[in-house]
Amino acid sequence: MSTVSSIAEHIVITPGTCGGKPRIAGHRITVQNIVICHEQMGMSPEQIVEDYETISLADVHAALVYYYDHRDEILADIRRDDEIMKEIEASQPSLLERIKREKPELYQRAVERLRGESFPET
Repeated sequence: MSTVSSIAEHIVITPGTCGGKPRIAGHRITVQNIVICHEQMGMSPEQIVEDYETISLADVHAALVYYYDHRDEILADIRRDDEIMKEIEASQPSLLERIKREKPELYQRAVERLRGESFPET
């Protein structure tokens, strides 16, 4: 008798882990992470598996199936997270931006120094 794999074997929701968001079982990689890679970054499922070496192609496909079944919920989470990031960025500029604003002469010297240095080819 053969067994049929179920999406429940691949996708779990655990309160207190990853904010209770659906994730790949045994990992902290959320369905949202997979969706962003696939939908927004244009990565194929195979490319996602290359980047996240500890998950399987079946995990990625299960995450995408979950997404298509819960599209509005996942997209709302992505929008909410984007808004939170914009608020954080607006209220807490990067260290580089702070130096540029508060000590422009120091920033300018650093930029000039970097431009004058040669970097080895990789």
